[in-house]
Amino acid sequence: MNDLLDLDKKLIWHPFTPLVSEISPILIEKAEGVYLHTADGRKIIDAISSWWVNLHGHGHEYIAKAISAQAMKMEHVIFAGFTHEPAIRISQRVLSILPDNQVKIFYSDNGSTAVEVAIKMALQYWHNNNHTKKRVIALEGAYHGDTFGAMSVAERGPFNAAFQSHLFNVEFIPFPTEENFEEVKRKLFALTQSKDVAAFIYEPLLQGTAGMRMYSEEMLDEMISIAHQNETLCIADEVLTGFGRTGKLFASLYCKNQPDIMCLSKGITGGFMPFGATTCNQKVLSAFESSESIKTLYHGHSYTANPISCAAANASLDLLLSADCRESLIRINISHKKFIERVKSERIKDIRCLGTVMAVELKDEGNASYFSALRKIIYPYFLKKNILLRPLGNIIYILPPFVIKDEELEIIYNEIENFLKMDFNPVE
Repeated sequence: MNDLLDLDKKLIWHPFTPLVSEISPILIEKAEGVYLHTADGRKIIDAISSWWVNLHGHGHEYIAKAISAQAMKMEHVIFAGFTHEPAIRISQRVLSILPDNQVKIFYSDNGSTAVEVAIKMALQYWHNNNHTKKRVIALEGAYHGDTFGAMSVAERGPFNAAFQSHLFNVEFIPFPTEENFEEVKRKLFALTQSKDVAAFIYEPLLQGTAGMRMYSEEMLDEMISIAHQNETLCIADEVLTGFGRTGKLFASLYCKNQPDIMCLSKGITGGFMPFGATTCNQKVLSAFESSESIKTLYHGHSYTANPISCAAANASLDLLLSADCRESLIRINISHKKFIERVKSERIKDIRCLGTVMAVELKDEGNASYFSALRKIIYPYFLKKNILLRPLGNIIYILPPFVIKDEELEIIYNEIENFLKMDFNPVE
């Protein structure tokens, strides 16, 4: 085990991790259900679905068998000029459960690239229609990925500070709250009335990286309506919120007004394979339906619509649409709400939930952000208790696989209550 960890330290650059750190990565030998099995014999509850991707538990036999069968049949084929049954089947099925205005699907590799495709679709839509609309509106606190387009439409801060001079300009409007919503509407209306705004991009109802911040479907409905009234395309980034996380299959389904473009990834394959997808409505598609080659969307990835990823997505969707899974989504949400009602602590600033996602925001008089010193206390505390909770600064959140049992949720809840009773002072 130590030899492997030494090699890891020598050879591997881990994401969102300082190269000089006192904390070594944990060596995982096996994952099953909600548990990560370590090389030294521990069982860690994966309470965040391994960065929000795992829907049905690790090592789910049904998805694994679908992957194996597809790998033995065809592992990959170029998707320009060729196609295959797994891609056709998942396209038909995903479009059938999305808002019914979505008509076409474009495949990529992950959430960031799904957003890149969406931005390019929106900008080229106006270009193909001979309009000079180039500005994009986003919400303050947004996170849409780590490629350059995705960084451009995200909150400017330490994550992208080194690249800010290379990012294109974006108009940011405040994150909507009950207190500021009239201001948000006025600013959005004024910007979209300027006639040079191409698109408004948003994370529907739930901003993940910003701290699992939540806003109402009524607010989002009004914002989409304002954008559409002023000929602005709307892009819903459902990379986190898609495939059941918010209680409905997609967060956009809570709203009456629907986006023109949607970005999907993470849970689409149940956490088994990398996969990204961008969908659009007929309005957007019409700008590309031309025999003029200059109107083609010239974008692609080597592993676009990889058959093995498509097979995993089809199998995951089978499970997601089952009655058992639907009951689990309801059960987890009820369990979260019961915990919210019972937990009491002066350390809590706010506690909230949406679907299967629950967030406990702790008071922090120092730096209440992703870089809160509380993170250095929260993360190791729960790992020592064999629970993976990767806090967003001062925010503890639970975003579990849908197969988590009530008794496993109770272990997490109890340990959060124990943590809140601890005597600790964050040190910068």
